[in-house]
Amino acid sequence: MNAKKLVAIIGAGPAGTVAAALLKKNNHDVIIFEKQHFPRFSIGESLLCSCIDDLEQAGLLSVIEQANFQIKKGAAFQKNNHYAEFNFSENFTKGKDTTYQVERAKFDKLLADEVVRQGVEIRFGEQVEKISFGQGADLTLRKENGQYYQFHADFILDASGYGRVLPRLLNLELPSTLATRRAIFTHIDDHFSDKPLVREKILITTHPSNPEIWFWTIPFSAGRSSVGVVVPESLFNESNLATDALLQKLIKETPSLNNLLRDSHWDTPINTLVGYSANVKTLHGEYFALLGNAAEFLDPVFSSGVTIAIRSASLAAELLHRQFNGETLDWEENYSKKLNIGINCFRTYVENWYNQRFQNVIYHHSPDPKIKAMICSILAGYAWDINNPFVNESEYRFNWLADICQASQQDINNE
Repeated sequence: MNAKKLVAIIGAGPAGTVAAALLKKNNHDVIIFEKQHFPRFSIGESLLCSCIDDLEQAGLLSVIEQANFQIKKGAAFQKNNHYAEFNFSENFTKGKDTTYQVERAKFDKLLADEVVRQGVEIRFGEQVEKISFGQGADLTLRKENGQYYQFHADFILDASGYGRVLPRLLNLELPSTLATRRAIFTHIDDHFSDKPLVREKILITTHPSNPEIWFWTIPFSAGRSSVGVVVPESLFNESNLATDALLQKLIKETPSLNNLLRDSHWDTPINTLVGYSANVKTLHGEYFALLGNAAEFLDPVFSSGVTIAIRSASLAAELLHRQFNGETLDWEENYSKKLNIGINCFRTYVENWYNQRFQNVIYHHSPDPKIKAMICSILAGYAWDINNPFVNESEYRFNWLADICQASQQDINNE
């Protein structure tokens, strides 16, 4: 085995901590630079089942299992009088059939504390300002007191999320193919005890007259929930309303959700995130790789962000370990192409959510159980299972299914 290598990771969120845990497990030195202090607020609160597999592999699952997070067993969708649900116990893919709905401030801190316990150093309050490459990566970091210093690593993983540190510093950013949208969200004391809500499922509610507007309701443990809405940025600008006023207005226009939230106590400031979708020219270089949202973020609608982040961390950590042990690897083949299997699968469903074709599939009056199980596996995060036809040929298979559902609905309308 070659001499022990030092890996620098930007960001102590789930991607950063999973990568760090896996690398440390294989006896590599790891240091994480995180510009914020934990705990801190974040979205991406409804985990998918495949995340649990990756957390288990990284040795991080036990601390999550002991944290009393809300168990998640599926997803529910509601639009006007239509209701549909997916149960992860009915997945096509063999794997975990439950996961968690988590307050990210608590979740991320648990993971960070655990990797520190495992021997990983995290330097909070430090930000990467510059980077250059020679025999490895040379970083210029700025501390909170304004002091700068230099740091050398053999390799760098960017897990900086929406900060996208390396894409910004290395001019790797590309415009997203997805339209610009805004998320407006908060946490509430929900008072759902007498409401028709299954706490073990995320609830996705579509606005009754504008299918591009949708809401999430993510129940946590101890009677709290995350509530948010996603709207086209053009609609937000045209509304001339503050974010909190627009959120309340859109909820009132959606009877089922308004009824669900009528007794809730709004005790947390409203947050907003705009223009979150992103793309990059490349996912890797000779001495770096981009993880999760730092590389590409699609949309929050199917909770794919944390799943892609954690999967990218697992892939990159495995490849780095093999590379440090002397293997010659093609990162384009073994990282970018493998990661893009799942990203492209999720993209198919995100794009077709907003053009309503996937919404029509979800609310179809008579779904085929086998096909529904294949779709359910994707919603559970198993978007890399190429044995699933709806993963392996995601766009072709989806278009075939959407056309069948549309024709079936037209036949019913013509009767």
